Amino acid sequence: MARSIGTGHVSFGLVSIPVKLYSTTDHSAAIRFNMLDSKDNSRVKQQYINPDSGEVVPRDQMIKGYEFAKGQFVTFTDQEIKEMQEKASPTIDITEFVPLSEVEPIYFDKTYFLGPEAGGERAYRLLAEAMRTTGRTALARYAARGKQYLVMIRPYQDGLLMQQLYYADELKDFGEVPLGEEKELKEGELGLAVQLIEQIASDQFEPEKYTDEVRARIWSAIEQKVEGREVVELEEEAPKAQIVDLMEALKASLADPKKQKKGETKAEDGAAVSKSSAGKKRKAG
Repeated sequence: MARSIGTGHVSFGLVSIPVKLYSTTDHSAAIRFNMLDSKDNSRVKQQYINPDSGEVVPRDQMIKGYEFAKGQFVTFTDQEIKEMQEKASPTIDITEFVPLSEVEPIYFDKTYFLGPEAGGERAYRLLAEAMRTTGRTALARYAARGKQYLVMIRPYQDGLLMQQLYYADELKDFGEVPLGEEKELKEGELGLAVQLIEQIASDQFEPEKYTDEVRARIWSAIEQKVEGREVVELEEEAPKAQIVDLMEALKASLADPKKQKKGETKAEDGAAVSKSSAGKKRKAG
């Protein structure tokens, strides 16, 4: 059974729904390496050094500062920072309901499952069903860890999700991205591109079809080293011939759609050449 990481109250109007927060990610799946001394495999410790004196600075001697110009800082005590922070509140205060389609995914940050606290099950299900019926999602404010968060609450499966959102001024403007000179598409290019999309299109997203192959390789190497067996090292083949004409690349892709699902063909727009791997062995260290 999932273990909650916090509690709160979803509030809108005079309605207050007690909820529990749950993590949506499995942190045990992450691979974390420790930094060791290669002489005896002892863990190393991090120290903060004053670059001018070369001395280690103890934590109780540190203060926080903001660099407003190169090499110039304004400093703050812990008390000053604490006074500016938002006071934690269990209330997740809904301010408005908007269509989900109006919230661009670029605003999404962390995601949490929301579950009902004991006694709040009926109101919880009512809110979820009301949002499904209206096709709207809730925008709310939530204060925790000294910060004020903008969050979105929306229906998910049989319950609710809460997603932290970035504020508008935290995101960069896509208009700053250089897109290069706009070139007119050649006759037939769009049709071939659409045809290629349709050949490898699916009607639904099936996340279980995709796995982190890098993580799997690392886990395999870890297990082999622990067991004292040989470690298989992947060796890349030489890149295959590049196709520099976009139309020819599209035609080649359409001729071999199965291979195209695994890799890409080099074209004048900068797509990558597909590569396969062969294995060779080396002794585990």
